[in-house]
Amino acid sequence: MSETKVFAVVNGKEITQQDVFAFLNELDPQIAMQFQSPEGIKKIVEELVNQELLYIDAVEKGFDKEETFKTEMKKIEANVLKHYAVNKLLSDISATEGEVINYYNEHKEYFKSPEAVRASHILVKEEEEAKKILNEMDEGLSFEEAASKYSICPSKAKGGDLGEFTRGKMVPEFEEAAFNMNEGEISDPVKTQFGYHIIRVDSKKAEGISKFDEVKSQVTEQVVALKQQERYLDTTAKLKNKYDVKINL
Repeated sequence: MSETKVFAVVNGKEITQQDVFAFLNELDPQIAMQFQSPEGIKKIVEELVNQELLYIDAVEKGFDKEETFKTEMKKIEANVLKHYAVNKLLSDISATEGEVINYYNEHKEYFKSPEAVRASHILVKEEEEAKKILNEMDEGLSFEEAASKYSICPSKAKGGDLGEFTRGKMVPEFEEAAFNMNEGEISDPVKTQFGYHIIRVDSKKAEGISKFDEVKSQVTEQVVALKQQERYLDTTAKLKNKYDVKINL
C-alpha cells in the first residue's frame, strides 16, 4: 500500500492528498472540475494551509473557550446526534422478496412504461447525399456499413445505433418519423436542424406495465422507504407519550 502524499506541513500538522480529495468532494462537481490540474491542486493546498493557520490561531487565542462558540458547537452536536439517531433507527430495515413482489402486484399502476423506440440513423448534410446512400443500400450496402462510411454523427461507430428512447428525447421531426414507422422499416430522408437522417426502426415497445425484473430495485427502494417511514412514525409517536411535548399552532 503506497503512502499518502504529503503536500504541506503546518506547525506539525500534515496536509495530505487525502485532505485535498476530501475538499474536492465537498465542492459542486462542476466547480471541482476547475481544480483538476496541478495549478488547481496548488490553490486547494494553499487554501487548506490558510484554514489550518486560522484554526491554530483560533485555538491559541482561546476562541474555543468562548461561550458563543460553545453554544454553536452544542447546536452542531445536537444536529449530528439527530441524524445519527435516525440512521441508527432505520439502518437495519430491509425488504423480503415476498414483500417486494406483493407491493409490485398491488401497485402495478405505479410502474407504467412509456412507448419507446430503438432506432439507428445515418446523418448527412445534404438531401441528395442521403438519397445516394439509400440507392447504395438498395444495391446491397448494409445500414451499418453505410452509417460507418457516411454518417457525420458519433453514432456511426456503433452502426448508427441510438439506443432506446421515449417521446420528448429527440427533435420533433425525427421523433415523429421514428414513432410512426414499423419495426425494420427504413425511412426516406428526414430533415431536422442537424441535417438529413435516414432512420431505421430496430424495435418498438408499446406503453404498458414494466415487468417486475425491470423495476425490482425501484420497487425494493419504495418498500424499504415505506417500512422506514412506518417505523419512524411509530417510534416518534411512542416518544411523544414518553416525553413532555407541547405544540402551539
